[in-house]
Amino acid sequence: MLTVKKWKSVINSNRRLVENGRWINITFTFGIEDKDYLFHIINGKVQSIDERKVLTKSGIFKIHGDTKVWDKHWLESPPRDYHDIFSMLSKNLVNIDGDITPFIQNLQYFKDLIASYRQIKNEHPQP
Repeated sequence: MLTVKKWKSVINSNRRLVENGRWINITFTFGIEDKDYLFHIINGKVQSIDERKVLTKSGIFKIHGDTKVWDKHWLESPPRDYHDIFSMLSKNLVNIDGDITPFIQNLQYFKDLIASYRQIKNEHPQP
């Protein structure tokens, strides 16, 4: 289960990340297993992260993977193929669907945004 409130705080307190995303104003979907979360971003800041309850609500694109994949990605030192979204994509560990234009145009922002959850996972490692 994601700690979305803390994740939002980690993202928004990262001045470099927010500055890199200052032109981004979108909603995208982030999926883990059968749960989807809608990230509402305005000027690079995450306004909210909401669990998707209604299937008709969605973002412009969706990044989706299994729990085990994200857990490896969020390790302090992720193993080969799990360290980067594109490595994970090329190995079919994650899927990216929808209009990926804003994702590609702001690739480093989204890679850093997703990887920022490492900070939370490594503060409170699970047994």
